[in-house]
Amino acid sequence: MRAKATWRGVRDDETGGIAAPERARRADLYGKMTVMHRIVVDAMGGDHAPDEIVQGAAEASLALTGSEIILVGDAGELGRLLPRMRHDGARVRVHHAPTFIEMDEKPAEALAAKPDSSIAIAADLIARGEGDALVSAGNTGASVLACARRWTLLQGVRRAALAAVFPTELRRGEKDDPFSLILDVGATIEATAEDLVGFAVMGSAYAKLVSQNRRPRVALLSNGTEAGKGPPSIVAAHAALVETTELNFIGNIEGLDIPRGVADVVVTSGFTGNVVLKMLEGVSETVVRLARYAHKERLTWRLGLIALSSAIDQLKAITDWQQYGGAPLLGFTTPFIKAHGRSNARAINNAIRVAHKMLAGNLCGNIARTMAELDERNHRRPRTHGDVASESGAGS
Repeated sequence: MRAKATWRGVRDDETGGIAAPERARRADLYGKMTVMHRIVVDAMGGDHAPDEIVQGAAEASLALTGSEIILVGDAGELGRLLPRMRHDGARVRVHHAPTFIEMDEKPAEALAAKPDSSIAIAADLIARGEGDALVSAGNTGASVLACARRWTLLQGVRRAALAAVFPTELRRGEKDDPFSLILDVGATIEATAEDLVGFAVMGSAYAKLVSQNRRPRVALLSNGTEAGKGPPSIVAAHAALVETTELNFIGNIEGLDIPRGVADVVVTSGFTGNVVLKMLEGVSETVVRLARYAHKERLTWRLGLIALSSAIDQLKAITDWQQYGGAPLLGFTTPFIKAHGRSNARAINNAIRVAHKMLAGNLCGNIARTMAELDERNHRRPRTHGDVASESGAGS
């Protein structure tokens, strides 16, 4: 294939893959490192793209010695921005994408109209084996759809899940992490019992790696804590998870248990999870508005808020979502971190760091191994009368 020079002078082929001699040279340059984690970043996605995205990538390049960052977007624009920012030129390169998808565009229509958009090309690079992980702060629906159409699910995983983090009353793990994980929040609207078990496995593996929580507490979100509460999919998933020794399954929890931090990983369908997530965000915004109202209305309230200012600042620091990076899309053979649409450089930097940690910790491999162990155990489980009756239709 005909080679061409990029703006940075690194010779790539027309698919954007870096030449083997150049990759080998970089491996030699960094001594013991033999494989560079190639993290593809959608540089045009997000409310503050491309400036904040490029800045975050530039900062990450200085810290992550084992990763190469591929910025996908308008090469002319990115080529003007990057030289102004302090970065490691050996670990950052640009792959051209002439268009991008706006935050308010309809995902399916936008992807059909813009096959050369930054998120589509970024997902393609991963699918062709020219990248190892993806980070985007762009249109969530378009990002998830672009990956779903191009990527391969892990063996044993039926449906992918988009996870989200939320601050809770309790801390967890070696990092004293205040965030819990909830999945799915929109990738799989209707989830079967088998899907929910897969979500539990994926969420637990992620919490172990990113929060350094050795045995995260996993729970199903339901309308009661009893094993028989909830729709059939929840009841069946509960029965399956109770027998799963690979997970620290604590049973069902209710909505009020989420902010209390009763569980480290909350498992639900994409429909319910998205509703819960929006409700939590709405409550948070309402509390902030009420505080502003109180500050304006009465002097005594204003004095009270001033007295609490240091505690409020500490709470903001503890629950700052930007330090977490973003939400993982789990279930594919490749990691994807969906950063918040309002992400600044700090959030993008942290999202890239999380993607690097997922690769270095072999998250996808760990999920696949646990799913295989569950599948093997289920095949070894003695068949009961109920199983036979169900298969024959006599149980109705």
